[in-house]
Amino acid sequence: MIAPREGGPSLSPDALAEIRDELRALYRELDAAVAMTGPACQLSGRCCRFKDYGHTLFLSAPEALLLVADAPQPPGQLDNGQSCPWQDVRGRCSARDARPLGCRVFFCDPSFETHAPELSETFLARLKQLARSHDWPWNYAPLHQHLRQARALGRLKIAAAGSDIEPEGPFIAISDLSRSTAAADERPGEQTPIR
Repeated sequence: MIAPREGGPSLSPDALAEIRDELRALYRELDAAVAMTGPACQLSGRCCRFKDYGHTLFLSAPEALLLVADAPQPPGQLDNGQSCPWQDVRGRCSARDARPLGCRVFFCDPSFETHAPELSETFLARLKQLARSHDWPWNYAPLHQHLRQARALGRLKIAAAGSDIEPEGPFIAISDLSRSTAAADERPGEQTPIR
């Protein structure tokens, strides 16, 4: 599944269908496991305002590929990590079906706090194993790093915060993401997925 390219291996365009099917299956299982715990969502949008709550959303390259490919064009702008660009004016997620694992295990409901770490670690381990089994790049990094890369490659049309330039044209899917120079097992030091 890895196609050698200038600058290192990356996900081939043909990988998208396989990634989509397998990630969506994993996400369905996670959503069912979360539902069994019964967390309440107040639709406050707090989960998407990362800076306000001290969060950094991390995701892997396959998750970023699916998010950029399947989510609608973000209604927000690309900032420096303060908020999610897919949060709409009502504070709701406009990328709900394509949102990554970290978003799926984060709830403001205090009763869910006891379940989130175990679900996060279990499904993150399964996601990592899935990536390894297909030799997909891991590149576990902050959301905004993935989005800046997609934007720089012309695969995501989104205005940068503070810019008057509006994105033009249809939403463009990522077809490849470069492998990080870090080992696939490496996780950022003190930073973990939002919980």
